[in-house]
Amino acid sequence: MEASAIREILKVASSPGVISLAGGLPAAESFPLAIMQDLMARVVEKHGAKALQYDASEGFGPLREALVPHLAARGVAVDPSGLVVFSGSQGVLDAIGKVLISPGDVVAVEAPTYLGALQAFNPYEPRYAEIATDDHGLLPDSLDAVLTREPVKFVYLVPTFQNPTGRTLPLARRLAVAEILRRHGTLLVEDDPYSDLRYTGERVPPIQSFAPENVAYMSTLSKTFAPGLRVGFCVAPAPLLRWLVVARQGVDLHTSTLGQALAAEYLVGGHLERQLPKILALYRPRREAILAALSRHLPAGFRWTQPEGGMFVWVEGPAGLDAVRVNERALAAGVAFVPGRYFFVDEEQGAATLRLNFTAADPETLDQAVEVIAAALIAELAAGGK
Repeated sequence: MEASAIREILKVASSPGVISLAGGLPAAESFPLAIMQDLMARVVEKHGAKALQYDASEGFGPLREALVPHLAARGVAVDPSGLVVFSGSQGVLDAIGKVLISPGDVVAVEAPTYLGALQAFNPYEPRYAEIATDDHGLLPDSLDAVLTREPVKFVYLVPTFQNPTGRTLPLARRLAVAEILRRHGTLLVEDDPYSDLRYTGERVPPIQSFAPENVAYMSTLSKTFAPGLRVGFCVAPAPLLRWLVVARQGVDLHTSTLGQALAAEYLVGGHLERQLPKILALYRPRREAILAALSRHLPAGFRWTQPEGGMFVWVEGPAGLDAVRVNERALAAGVAFVPGRYFFVDEEQGAATLRLNFTAADPETLDQAVEVIAAALIAELAAGGK
C-alpha cells in the first residue's frame, strides 16, 4: 500500500493562491444546491426513519430501482437484483480486488490507466500486464495477445473519456473487445464514471451491452450529483455480485442510507435530467478554453488529446522531459497538475506526460494556468534536466 501521488499533490494544490488542474474534481457550481433542501424534505417525508437506519448491503431498494432506467439509457439492461450500491466507485474497485486477486494473479490494464484502480488492487499483490494503446485507446490485437500469453484474472478498462487521457474507445474496437472476452472466457471490469459528461459527438454503448456475462460494469453519481455522498454502483454476473456483497460487509456494512435516499429522489424526481444540461453548459466552454490555451501557449514538440467529454486532457512532450520537475517549477509559480508517470504500472514510462483537469476552473483561470505550465515546460527543456 502506498500513498496516492495525486492525493499528495492535492494537499499542496489546496494551498491558498494555487490554481489546481491536478484533481478530478467536479466544479462546486455543478452541485444542485438549490434543490438540496427540497430533496432532504422529500426523503424525510417519503422514507422517514428508514433513511437513517441500517440497510441492506446490496443497497437501498428505492435507489436500486431508480438506477434501472438510468442504466437502461446507457444501454445497460438490469433489474434491481442485478446491481449493488457501493461507497463510490472506489468501493467497487476494492471489493473486486478483495474477491478476485490472489498474490501473483495477473490483471491486464491499459497503459496508462487510472491510478485509483492500481491503488485499490495493489494491496492484494497482483502482477500487471499492460495493454498497448494509441490515440483512440486500447488496441484489440494487443488485448488478444495479452490474454493468449498470460493467465489473466481480469481486465480493467475505462473505455469512455478515459482517466487520464480523455480518450474514448470507438464502437468497432468495443465490439472487437467483446468478442475477444467471450473467446477467451475472460472478465472485464468496465469503469464508466464519465459517460454522461459528453460535450460533442454521439454516445457510444458500453462494452457491457455486447458481452454482459463477461463484464462487471461500474459507475457513480459523483460527477453528476455530488461526490461527497459517495454513491457508486456495480452490475455484474450473479456469482461475482454475490461475493462482492460479502466482501463489502466486513468493510462498511452498506453505503450511507441517507446518501442513497437522496440519490434515489434525485433520479426519480427527474432532477438529473434537468441538472445535466447545466453541468454540460458549464464544462463545455472550459474544455474549449483549455484546448485553445494549449494551442496558444505550449511550445513546439507537444501534442495533446481532444476529448469529446469527461474531465481530462493528456499532454505528451518530447523524450527526455521530466514532468515531475516541471510540476515542481509550476507549483513554485502557483499552478498544479499531475505528472503522467503515476498512471503507468511502470513509472519509468510516461516521464514526459501530463494530466490536466479542466472542470474545476473557469476559462480565464485555465488560460492563466496553462501559460504558467508552458513557462515551466520551456524552462525545464532549456535546463536540459539540470
